[in-house]
Amino acid sequence: MDTLSFINEHKLVSISRQVYGEKLLECARRILKGGIHCLEITFDQASPSNLKDTPASITMVKKTLGDQICVGAGTVMTVEQARAAKDAGADFALAPNTDPEVIREIKRLGMVAVPGALSPSEIAIAWNAGADIVKIFPIAQFGVPYLKAVRGPINHIPLMAVGGVTEQNVADFLKNGCGSAGIGSNIINKKRADAGDFDAVEKAASGFVKAIAGI
Repeated sequence: MDTLSFINEHKLVSISRQVYGEKLLECARRILKGGIHCLEITFDQASPSNLKDTPASITMVKKTLGDQICVGAGTVMTVEQARAAKDAGADFALAPNTDPEVIREIKRLGMVAVPGALSPSEIAIAWNAGADIVKIFPIAQFGVPYLKAVRGPINHIPLMAVGGVTEQNVADFLKNGCGSAGIGSNIINKKRADAGDFDAVEKAASGFVKAIAGI
């Protein structure tokens, strides 16, 4: 699998926070049925077991679903987490922030690096540190006008829209400078997973896929 090409082709990344094990595996199966082929499994920085929970879930999804799905580790904020993600079989690693040391380690390990940034300076720093895609986060609070303004002079850096992405705004972000988008609780969330409402996960995934049809 060429991870970068896979992300660029499929465009949508479903983000899972605080959902692990079999519940997450079923969510992964359902987003695939809904047409989404990229999944981000985040590290919960407040959890003392994050170096166990997230890697275990990454390994489970990859072993079960293989190359049907591209799996990334999310909220990778330390070198230790980057290494744990790689050992678990992650294809890419994302972060909410720009940390050149972590970006360089992700690249050294052979993963696609998607650090987070907001300002033009942060975007450039992330790119110059080796990012493959820069995650604009949080995008919804600033909107398309901000994205277009930033995109004007920085039109050579691949961007991913993350933070408040909905069925209603995802197409606008993709049409105005982002090559991909990450969607959090609007697809996979702890409430749905704990309730076993996996039909809602599949329906939401399908809705996002339909929202960007033709882009």
